[in-house]
Parts: sequence; structure tokens; C-alpha cells
Amino acid sequence: MKKYFSALVVLAAVVGVAVSLRSPRNPGEFDVVAFSRLPTLVNGRVKPLDTVARTSLLMLQGRQRVTTADGASLTPAEWLLDMLYRPATANDYQVFEIVHPDVLALLNLSAEDGAGKKRFSIHQFAKNLGELDRQAKLADDAENAARTPFQSAVIQLRDGVILYQRLQNSLVDASGDDFLGQLAKLEQTLPAALQALWAQRAGQPHDPAGPAFLLEISKTLTSIESFSYLRPIPPAKVDSVDWQTAGTAWSEAIASGKIPAAAHAYAALGRAWHDRDAITFNEAVRSFRRSLDEQMPATMRKCDVEARFGSAEPFYTAMMLYVLAFLLAVFSWLKWPDALGGAAFGLVAVAFVVATAGILTRMWLEARPPVTNLYSSALFVGWGAVALCLVLEYFYRNAIGSVAAGLIGFATLLIAHHLALGGDTMEMMRAVLDSNFWLGTHVVTITVGYAATFLAGFLALIYIVRGALTSSLDKPTADTLVRMIYGIVCFATLFSFAGTVLGGIWADQSWGRFWGWDPKENGALIIVVWNAIILHARWGGLVRQRGLAVLAVFGNIVTAWSWFGVNMLGVGLHSYGFTQAAFWWLTVFVASQLAVIAIAAAPLAKWRSFRATAA
Repeated sequence: MKKYFSALVVLAAVVGVAVSLRSPRNPGEFDVVAFSRLPTLVNGRVKPLDTVARTSLLMLQGRQRVTTADGASLTPAEWLLDMLYRPATANDYQVFEIVHPDVLALLNLSAEDGAGKKRFSIHQFAKNLGELDRQAKLADDAENAARTPFQSAVIQLRDGVILYQRLQNSLVDASGDDFLGQLAKLEQTLPAALQALWAQRAGQPHDPAGPAFLLEISKTLTSIESFSYLRPIPPAKVDSVDWQTAGTAWSEAIASGKIPAAAHAYAALGRAWHDRDAITFNEAVRSFRRSLDEQMPATMRKCDVEARFGSAEPFYTAMMLYVLAFLLAVFSWLKWPDALGGAAFGLVAVAFVVATAGILTRMWLEARPPVTNLYSSALFVGWGAVALCLVLEYFYRNAIGSVAAGLIGFATLLIAHHLALGGDTMEMMRAVLDSNFWLGTHVVTITVGYAATFLAGFLALIYIVRGALTSSLDKPTADTLVRMIYGIVCFATLFSFAGTVLGGIWADQSWGRFWGWDPKENGALIIVVWNAIILHARWGGLVRQRGLAVLAVFGNIVTAWSWFGVNMLGVGLHSYGFTQAAFWWLTVFVASQLAVIAIAAAPLAKWRSFRATAA
């Protein structure tokens, strides 16, 4: 059993990954998969409707799954179809996460009324939207750092409601009774209604019903045009970015008498979905898809890949593999070191390949280097650290690299998941960052420095925890760990220094000065200085093994501050990744590192008492 255990575990992981990469299947008779791959322009980026549905759900409720009142499960595409074409039905879906007790009280809600005691439908608090808006406007006047948790929760919910309403009014008038029927009438009577309108303007006899109908529907279309979240109508020219809202397309159709094929297709899809006519829906979506394939094949190919990427969720798969690898590696220190250690190493390798494929896919979709924003930096920090762990484990075969890889890989992907709750993670680049050369040199180099510094710190955590709480830290293991920490610190110093210098050159080209003591620049410098302090303290004999470990753990705090902390200051030219919610998690992380340092600083006699207590 032990002989084949590693191979069986790795084989099972590979099979699980292969299953996750299968093309998604339609949950019923409707071809919602084909619908989910249709393109739209949102916030300056063309993306499939699948991405719109998934990111919207993450922003509203922190997950992509929707459960109806009768317990049925909807895919993101099915939820989006109901949002767009059956808004009254969608309003009963509990997709708003509300957990703050004061916000619940403001909306006259009880936790017991929500799904999972925290998710509610807009129908449950629609009567109190006015009070929510009033409280959010009051909170808008406060600075981000000065807002109370209640104010932050109110603003987040208000913004979620606005997103929800804009999404619902992208293709139809969500407040109307039969807007799809009105569009069908418009398609049938447009030529005659336009003739009557022209006759009215010329003072000739005409049927007054036609101009009156056009005036009435034009007002509704103007509202859709101004409030729409989506721009689903593609431009006539492939290279153009002039995508239109449905309201604009129909308004121009009234003016010209010619209805765009895309507007007609979305109206036909809507009527079929609303009437639950699967045959007509499937014919309409496939016909529309064929026309788009002919018009913009490159765009459709990217939408197909992005939709498959979203459904496969490679980073979630990698996260689960990292957890399993961590557990197997830890248990290998207790029993079956070769079998469990080998299985852990194999799982880390599989997870690394999956994460690599995910990062490469994002690079292809964005046509950018791997790090473009805070989300992608979390992915790349974990990826870089795991790559170094694989090298360490390949040479030392003591499961230490696998433990560190599992811990860092899971932690960074978890951070990335929470960062994804803010919206599209492949957003358009800010002007100052719009340089593939510097994104591929400075940003990648400095991020590798982050990854290496974190790895040194986590190896030091393993040294301290094993030394204080277990009896497994014998002298050979301790010597090996110290060599690992020292080597990674050297690596981190080189990349942190090179990345900081490259950043200065980029700053000189962008802002006309090499160094301006900006908070982010200071954070990068602190990492370089701290790594240099570690090396000099070691070379000068100021610290030995435990001292080196303590300094490396404090490097976690320094790196976390440079990575996240300086963004929370809200000042400087680099504060592009602000996230208020991260403040408390950063505080908890710093406190945990200080606690580990306190344990490491205890006398050796205390370490023995710790081990006795743990035993």
C-alpha cells in the first residue's frame, strides 16, 4: 500500500483536475451555455456574459451559486437570464448578503428570514430602499478610513443594489409589465409607425396611434440607455470599441427604420426565455452566435476561453490541492515519511501546474504580463513561492517545502478570492500602468521579491513551531531549515533590490523623478533594507539559528505592510489597491507573527516545557 500510495494520490488529483476542466453542460433544455458565451462590453472590457454573471454574484453575495426558495440550484447564466428577462422572478432570489445587525435593523429584516441567516432578496427590503439610500449618502461624506463598520456596510449594500438594478434594466424595462411585448409590436409596426410620424410632421392625414406608440416607447428606451450596465450590441466595425446599449440600438432603429440584428436577437431570446420556449431560445442563440462568429471570430474565441476558464475555477481547484498537500506533508513528519511526503510533493506539483495554467490563461485573455492589479499580485506571489518550494523539496525531500507550499499557496489564493469580491479581476489598466514592458520587468521582479521574503518567513514559522511545540526539530532538520531560510533570504534580497531600482527608472519615465519617498516606494525600500539586515546580522554573528528565524518572521510583517498596508493609507501615487476590509485581516496577521516571535524569544527551557505541554 505504501509503495503505490503516492502514485495513487497524484493520479486521483490529476483525474479530479481533468473532471473540473470538462466543458460545462446545460442544466436543462435551454442552451444557457451558448448564451453565457455571448460578448458584451462592461467597464471598457469585452467579456462573456458568463463573467458578468459570476462577478456580479460575487460582489452581491460572495459566491457564484444561487438557490431558489424551493431549493433548486441555478447556474450564474440562468440567474442572469432571469435578471434580464424575468426581473419579477429574480427579485425573489436571495442574493444580497447582509450581516451587519444595524443594517438588518435599518431594513426591518431578521437574520432568521435570510438564507443561511445572511442572504436576502431585494423583495424583502424593497420598501426600505429610500432609507438605505439616505444613510448611504450620509456615509459618503465620511473619508474611507473614518467610516464606521455600519457606514461601510450601508455603502456596500447601496452599491450592490445599484449594480443589481442597472443589470436588470440592461435589456428590458424592469418596472414595466410587458416591455418584451412592446418590442415585438415595435418590430412589426415600425415601418407603418414611422410613415405615420412623418405624415404627422408634414401635416398630412395619418393614424395617430403610431406616433403615440413611438413617443411612449422612446421614453422607456431613453431610460434603459442611461441606466444600462451592459453594452451588448457589437459595433459594425470589428476593431471599433463603440459597443451600444440595447436602449441606444432601439432608439437608433426608430430613427433609421432599421433594427440591428443583435437587438432583434436579444429581444427574441428574451421572449423565448420569458415564455419558457426552449426550442425558440436555442434556435435564436445559435443563429446569433453564428453571425457573431463571422463578424468577430477573435473576440468570440476569447469569450469562449474566458467562459470555460470561469466555469473550471482552476484557482479554487489549486487551493483545495494545496490544503490536502499541506495535511499530508504534516502527517508525514509523524508516520510514513516517504509515502505521505511523496504524495504531498506530487499534489503540490499538480496544484502548481493548475495555477500556472490559470495565470497563463489570464495573461492570454488580457494580453498582459502576469501581474496587473492587487488580485493578480496575490496569485503571482503564491505561484512564485510555491515554485521555490518545489525546488527546495526536490533537493531536500523532507516535506518542509511541501508544508510551506501548501500553506502559502492556500493563503495567497484565499486572499485572491476575497479580492475578487470587488468585481472584475481583469479590469482595464490605469494609464500610468499601461506598459507591458514595465509590468513585465519591475512589477514581476518586485513580486518575486515579495514571494521569496514570504517564503523565508514561513520557513521560519515552521522552524519555530516545530521547535517549540513538537520534538521533531532535531539538529539535522534545524540545520536544513536554517540553510533554506538563509538561501531564500539571499534570493529575496536580490529580486527586491533589482525590482526597486527598476521601479525608480519607471517612475522617472512616468513622473519625472527617480525617487520621491512615496509610501509604496518606502515599503519596497524597507523590504530591501530588512533583508539586508538579516544577512548582515547572520554574517556578523549577531544572530544564530533562532535569531535568524525571528528576523525572517518579522520579514512577513514588513512584506505584508509593503504589499497591502501602504495602499490603506490612501495617499501617494501608488494607492491604487485600497481595500478597507483588509485592515482587520492585516492586523490579525501581524498579531499572529508577533505571537510566534514571542514564542521564539522564550528561553530554551521554555521550548522544552512547550513541547511537554503539547505532548
